[in-house]
Amino acid sequence: MPSPITIRPVRPADLKECARIMQQAFARIATRHGFAPDFPSVETVMPLMEFMGNHPAVYGVVAEADGKIVGSNFMDCRDAIHAVGPITVDPDQQARGIGRKLMRAVLDHSKDAIGIRLVQEAYNTASMSLYTSLGFDTREPLAMLIGKPQGRASGKGEARPMRQEDLAACAQLCNRIHGVDRQNELADSLKMFRPFVLTRDGRVVAYASAPTFWPLNHGVSETDQDMQDLLLGAAAANQDPIALLLPTRQSSLFRWCLSSGLRMIKPMTLMSMGRYQEPTGPFYPSVAY
Repeated sequence: MPSPITIRPVRPADLKECARIMQQAFARIATRHGFAPDFPSVETVMPLMEFMGNHPAVYGVVAEADGKIVGSNFMDCRDAIHAVGPITVDPDQQARGIGRKLMRAVLDHSKDAIGIRLVQEAYNTASMSLYTSLGFDTREPLAMLIGKPQGRASGKGEARPMRQEDLAACAQLCNRIHGVDRQNELADSLKMFRPFVLTRDGRVVAYASAPTFWPLNHGVSETDQDMQDLLLGAAAANQDPIALLLPTRQSSLFRWCLSSGLRMIKPMTLMSMGRYQEPTGPFYPSVAY
């Protein structure tokens, strides 16, 4: 008879094992469907796992069986909208209801949040079925895009690294597009990455939170042209390629990305529970929302 599954808060000593399980779980499902793993080794997972596991505004849990960790999940509570993930279960412990228990634990923690969101890999039918059964609604089909966009900016704005004094304007822009802001997350991005803004006539008209690291990269803009100029500027200032999750319903921007040299890696899906405002301008989510 299978041993019972228990759920408890994550501890710093758990993170290496959580990273191992996460790398193996994502690699196995990706390989099964003919996609390259997002994280080729445990070492590439550890920075993200350490950030999630140690941040005071991120709630983490692990699942245990016979005293061994068999899965983990996290809820990012830095801003008004909370975000699930990464959630992973040991590939050898699948079909035991562990994922549902891990989801229930973080959803109970955030039961008073105005909204909860997540992004899942569209080819993972098990996770989409689980999230839908728990009450999440599908909002956007996404395309993971990677590359160095080629072309010339319009010259109607200046792309430059984000500064501390830009945070309030970025929050206002995000609020106009989504009805909520992500100011606390952007403050962390300033410490961890090299976020970019596009300004015009002294106003912030677009921003990208982590242009070269798609899991934590989200962006908004006033117009498609602003988003294009932002991505061109960020690409020119970075050696690494730009990486983002673009909603494919933004057809003209999607076509521009493809014609400019970005390539689609895989399909993903944005899902939400609770408050959701249909975006009023160009945007792309991180792996959270």
